[in-house]
Amino acid sequence: MEEIQLVVAHSERATLRVGDVFLKIDADQTRTDVEVEAMAMAPVPTPEILWRRPPVLALAALPGRALGRLEEPSTASSAAWAAAGAAIRTLHDAPLPPRPGRSLDELEFRLADECDWLIANDVLPADVVSRNRGLAETVLRPWSAVFMHGDLQITHVFVDGDEVTGIIDWSEARQGDGLYDLATLTLAHEEHLDDVIAGYGADVDLDVIRAWWSFRSLIAIRWLAENGYGSPEKFPEVAVLRTRR
Repeated sequence: MEEIQLVVAHSERATLRVGDVFLKIDADQTRTDVEVEAMAMAPVPTPEILWRRPPVLALAALPGRALGRLEEPSTASSAAWAAAGAAIRTLHDAPLPPRPGRSLDELEFRLADECDWLIANDVLPADVVSRNRGLAETVLRPWSAVFMHGDLQITHVFVDGDEVTGIIDWSEARQGDGLYDLATLTLAHEEHLDDVIAGYGADVDLDVIRAWWSFRSLIAIRWLAENGYGSPEKFPEVAVLRTRR
């Protein structure tokens, strides 16, 4: 009898692991449609789709382990981080997926709404929110759209030694700013940014990456708090916001 492991569970979706199979159960099949389509298009390793019976998507486990965890130091090598950067560049150079990205107006509204919520609910001091909002507004500029993963957090990139074995969780894939992916991967792991950029192999605007750190952290906190991830004070995103200058 295989042991069942609960990997993720919140109001939108749940993921179970049974042996070497992951069962993703999603309340919104549109997200699953996006994930399946993106994995088929992505020129980087992705999990094998074993079967799909809505609302369940069955995926094979990837070899290796996650590059790290958001709240812990990563033990992966510099070469592994560089390999992740190279994989991201391969993705960004691929033909665009059909799903359009969010407009600047949508991003600006989301940022303002989340900042207002953080202050109204005393989650962070107003000066911390204001400082990071000012930094985050740097991302509100035109960019050349790429094939963006959209949720490329450190736990979604798997490595074996110094090689990337796969990238998971593609439900947010869309056209967008490639620097958002680079920022998401290195959030709370700034010490690995140089390795990632070296592997990426292109000039990037570091100020925009840092601005995306503030942006992603500001917009993530309410969702995490409302979906049972604990006290905001313990979130890595809050720690990031407190250190931004």
